Amino acid sequence: MSSLTADTRLNLQPNSFKQDAMVISLVGLAHAISHFFHMILAPLFPWLKDAFNLSYAELGLLMSAFFVVSGIGQALAGFVVDRVGARAVLFFGIACLALSAAVLAIAPNYAVLMLGSMLAGLGNSVFHPADYTILNQCVTTQRLSHAFSVHGISGNLGWAAAPVFLVSIAHWMNWRIALMAAAVLPLIVLAILLMHRQLLSTRQNTEPPKATLDRETNKSNSGEQSLFHFMRLPAVWMCFLFFFMISMGIGGIQSFSPTALREVYGMSLSWATAAYTAYMLTSAVGMIWGGFIAAKANDHDKTITIAFSFSALMALFLASGWLSASMAVVLMGAVGLGAGIAGPSRDLLIRAAAPKNATGRVYGVVYSGLDIGLAFSPALFGALMDAHHPNWVFAGIGIFQLCAIFTAVGVGTNTRARQK
Repeated sequence: MSSLTADTRLNLQPNSFKQDAMVISLVGLAHAISHFFHMILAPLFPWLKDAFNLSYAELGLLMSAFFVVSGIGQALAGFVVDRVGARAVLFFGIACLALSAAVLAIAPNYAVLMLGSMLAGLGNSVFHPADYTILNQCVTTQRLSHAFSVHGISGNLGWAAAPVFLVSIAHWMNWRIALMAAAVLPLIVLAILLMHRQLLSTRQNTEPPKATLDRETNKSNSGEQSLFHFMRLPAVWMCFLFFFMISMGIGGIQSFSPTALREVYGMSLSWATAAYTAYMLTSAVGMIWGGFIAAKANDHDKTITIAFSFSALMALFLASGWLSASMAVVLMGAVGLGAGIAGPSRDLLIRAAAPKNATGRVYGVVYSGLDIGLAFSPALFGALMDAHHPNWVFAGIGIFQLCAIFTAVGVGTNTRARQK
């Protein structure tokens, strides 16, 4: 029992609903700005291509650099979170995002664009270990499933807001002003978080006497006290693989699903855009629904299995090309619904797998799989499109979701065995 989730001791005294709601809202706001910066460059590619005479490969490399730096940084950020506290690390990440947008806005050449993209990746790297540590330690356990639901939705809202914000300003004025305006947003978020910083502290909580005694008793187990002990747990690496698999599917949907839909079903750009919008909206609805499901469930891997099986089946139907354009839009929504339902259960599954006192490190390493998948996914699905196999885009999405099921079941099985 010594390796159960780290922070159950911090939720022994339930917070008020208002306090939990404030913490969830503040962390959600931070998560939204991090996802906004996932899209800080892609919507501006047409302007950047002309301004710097870049190839599509050079533009794609900017995004790959973002996610590679974020993935490496995320694994390291978890150790810093456990060492100095999540709040300070979160504030650093937000400030780094503001700096990255300013650097991009004044970039005179491609090298400085690359520097700005890497700074954005560094800023992005802190959010998952910091966010989840704050939520786990500052929100009452009974409300965590809903906290994770809001966290996921806020990220989707950040993705959706970035293109509208950046493209609108770039059209109205120019791309440099759009990026400078984007630099202001993290500063606003940082100011709001600083105003409520006492709610986000993860180092002011003290252990009750029994927890202190338990900790002293377990000191004889040197492996438990090791900084890297968690890396010897199979469940942690299965969680890593789980996130790698789902992010490969997400990358395929984000990068090429509209283009693939147009080629497979001959639909217009407006219909293809509507299909992607349906995916995003139903994913948000699914996260809300999934929060209520996760609050009542114990075996979260079973929820993930059902949700991703449904989502993968819908993706494979899309790959068949047998449907009408309108039905393809409906099925894109179904793919998003299944993925959204799995979200809160996914986060609770990882929480249960986290060893004692290693929450930040576990979330950092595990979520680095998300960034690595997002870095490699566009290249894989882009190659499928270049080879004129648009159907395979949806087949690949479905296959990666099915593979994610096996890793989730492995995590759940391993965690239950440790708890016996």
